[in-house]
Amino acid sequence: MADNKDDNDKKGGIVKIAIFVAAGLVLLGIGLGIGALIFGGGEEPDPSAEISEIIDGNKEKPDAKEEENDEEAELEDEVEMECTENADGEEECVPKKKVKKVNVEEKFLTTYYEFPGNFTTNLRSSKKFLQITVGVSTQYDEEVMVNVESHQLALRGIILGVMSEFSEEDVAGRDGKQSLADAIKEALNVFLEDKEGFGGVEGIHFTSFVLQ
Repeated sequence: MADNKDDNDKKGGIVKIAIFVAAGLVLLGIGLGIGALIFGGGEEPDPSAEISEIIDGNKEKPDAKEEENDEEAELEDEVEMECTENADGEEECVPKKKVKKVNVEEKFLTTYYEFPGNFTTNLRSSKKFLQITVGVSTQYDEEVMVNVESHQLALRGIILGVMSEFSEEDVAGRDGKQSLADAIKEALNVFLEDKEGFGGVEGIHFTSFVLQ
């Protein structure tokens, strides 16, 4: 009987210990869960992502500074100080905005010369006559116009001769006028090249054109 009682006491002690251990584990688990909810605040941050953000942030800062420095440099380039002396002999300086130079393509200057008076002559195979006023132009130097003016009398005769070779049909319309202008230009340049070594007449202009 005594042995049975001892065995029952031992079993009871083991059961109590097991219950205490299980209860302790349950309490520990509950505590850990509550702590995770209170202090966790969601997913744990990725260390590599944080490092990348820090590196990117460091890279952006110098760029921003460089942009600010560039803007300041541009402002410094655009503004300069203009100093003048006032009535008291003191020098006063005020900001003056610079004028930027713009590269402009070189343009050739066109010079003109108009023969005085009119040119009147009968047209070929026609009872009608043509009366025109003629001007010439060039983009070469002024020497071309000097040569034209010095040979004016001879060139007038050449123009009249070219006009007389055209018929009424030849000078009709815009194309007819252009044909006459081209013929006069060629004849003038041939004469100038022979006399001066260079023609240079580039345009013939009719300031009046009367066919009657």
